[in-house]
Amino acid sequence: MGKSKRNKSGRGGDGGAEDQLDGGCDADSVASIANALSDLHLAHATEHVSSQEFVLDNYIDALYEKRGSTREKALGALVDALESFVLLGLVENKYVTLLSQFTNSIKKGSTKELCVACRAIGLLAITLGAGSSSHEIMDESHPQLLRVLQTWSDATKMISALDCLAVVTFVGATDLAETHLSLKAIWDVIHPKSGSNVGIVRKPKPALLAAAISAWAFLLTAAGSSRRSTHSWKEPITFLCSLLEAEDRAVRIAAGEALALCFELKLLDVSSSEEADADSDTRETSGSKNQLFLNMQALKAKISGLVYNLSMEAGGRGADKKNLNDQRDLFQQISDFIKSGECPEESLRISGKNGILRVTSWRESIQLNYLRRFLGRGFLKHAQDNDLLDDIFDIKIDRTENMSNTEKKIFRSEEEKGRALKLNKERRLAQERKHNILNEQYG
Repeated sequence: MGKSKRNKSGRGGDGGAEDQLDGGCDADSVASIANALSDLHLAHATEHVSSQEFVLDNYIDALYEKRGSTREKALGALVDALESFVLLGLVENKYVTLLSQFTNSIKKGSTKELCVACRAIGLLAITLGAGSSSHEIMDESHPQLLRVLQTWSDATKMISALDCLAVVTFVGATDLAETHLSLKAIWDVIHPKSGSNVGIVRKPKPALLAAAISAWAFLLTAAGSSRRSTHSWKEPITFLCSLLEAEDRAVRIAAGEALALCFELKLLDVSSSEEADADSDTRETSGSKNQLFLNMQALKAKISGLVYNLSMEAGGRGADKKNLNDQRDLFQQISDFIKSGECPEESLRISGKNGILRVTSWRESIQLNYLRRFLGRGFLKHAQDNDLLDDIFDIKIDRTENMSNTEKKIFRSEEEKGRALKLNKERRLAQERKHNILNEQYG
């Protein structure tokens, strides 16, 4: 992500709490601290810094407890506060201690504790934003997250580790080599045959596979400027293409979004210079300097055909209609993009007065959906106050803010016309899909 715009001043101090939580800390005690910490955003910073710091220190003390349930509750309340973006001034000087205890929970905690700790690490990186602190978070958490992925523990743990790895790398990586290292680790979950592990080749279950593909695509948005050679992308793109025919709809949708990003980043395009390079690398198998180009053209055609079929898929008895419609809409967007280059667009109002978050590409759409899911109910607060999200997305001032009522009516009328045209197009495409489906069923 590079350097953050934020001027990181030393706020909050590094002093510890005088009143430590003892080994008998029970649920009521932790709950009372949780209530206090969740109310931090109601306090004036200049008047309550010391009391806020005291509460945070009590939480840190709770993370040292032997009782797993105590640590879990402390982690959960910290996650709530990090979601709400109320701890920046306090955690800037305490993140090392927090990170140490979070990673300890990954090493020794239960499944639930590990999952909450992974989320806490990701939220800590997002709260601190791009810079040396988040780079340290990535470095320190990376080995533990890889251990979870490589030991193939249960899917719940692996999904939490995947999300955390994707987020801390996205925020904390300072060069493409670091990003590609995490991409490789995630790909080894998606397609274990390509991994470095020996022994029995494991096959991820659908939920894990879909989560891994989404994490991989999200992280690929940060590495898109590094195309490397087209030949290096052939194997992953071919495998993603095969997943468009998977039985699980969530896997198909995740693979489709990843492939749309690959098209947008032009990872399937072959330049003349790359053809020459590919010739020297693949002479024994291709026999021609044009073979890579022909292979990628064939792959494009296959993907395009599968995408079109998924946009027209008939429901059938017992089909999940909502997810089916989501699939049709998504793959219609992908099909339009492959044919005409038309990207998906979405706008979100971030605040009541002004601030519109607008995405106009697959790259931005994938980033938005992933971070919105990871941040959960805290997304709007981070979008309003966190410089990191302001750096990532195009958050603009509402242009109607200083307009007269007449000007606002004219401006909004033009916007309505644009939306109406888009809706009419979507209705037309939906009718065409329905007509084609009926023809396939009864024609």
